[in-house]
Amino acid sequence: ALGHWKHGGIVGVFGYGGGIVGRYSDLPKRFPGVEHFHTLRVAQPSGMYYTTKNLRDLMDLWAKYGSGITNFHGSTGDLIFIGTSTENLEPLFWDLTHDLKQDLGGSGSNLRTPSCCLGESRCEWSCFDTQHICYALTMHYQDEIHRPAFPYKFKFKFSGCPNDCVAAIGRSDFAVIGTWKDDIQIDQAAVKEYVAGNDRYPSNGGAHKDGDWGPFDLQKEVIDICPTECMWMEGGELKIDNSECNRCMHCINVMP
Repeated sequence: ALGHWKHGGIVGVFGYGGGIVGRYSDLPKRFPGVEHFHTLRVAQPSGMYYTTKNLRDLMDLWAKYGSGITNFHGSTGDLIFIGTSTENLEPLFWDLTHDLKQDLGGSGSNLRTPSCCLGESRCEWSCFDTQHICYALTMHYQDEIHRPAFPYKFKFKFSGCPNDCVAAIGRSDFAVIGTWKDDIQIDQAAVKEYVAGNDRYPSNGGAHKDGDWGPFDLQKEVIDICPTECMWMEGGELKIDNSECNRCMHCINVMP
């Protein structure tokens, strides 16, 4: 093996047990340039919003202290800085927290940095303020994020609707996914326009308009695919048995 990695415990910054993943070459004399190649997790803004100035400042910081290799973002959240040496960790951490006013994220057996979708700031389907709860829990659990004390890692993720754009179900231990409480509201006039193929009502929001998919087929593309078979046409109107609906969002995605 040319190298190995370790979550915390070997390298870090003063006062923190998480946020830095130690990576070392097993052949340091043969490959001195990567004798150390540590990874840093930087806490991402709620909803992963960045200004262009913030991005430039982050890249300048990483060019100064590291390899310049990044990952936007890791599957557990966080902006990932890949590749720096042990002696650069403390000065990088100082500049990150004092000049950029940003913090390390979580790594190791701790609470990983909570992450969320854009929520109500950009998405009309979001059923709650994902950014607010993500920020609130991040600030509340600072010790748990930065000082590993768990037997294994733990993750919060927040999706504003069942489309689950941050993969909360697949990538977290505590998934919060927004749904609606009342029955689905159906615009029957709009349904007729979708069925008629009106250009003002493209299926899938027009996402597949450049492909040769043929005319929209409500039966095949919506009703037959419903996982709980709770939809049907009756008297020229779309019907839904809301007691059987599992809020998968497929019909809403196809006919927004």
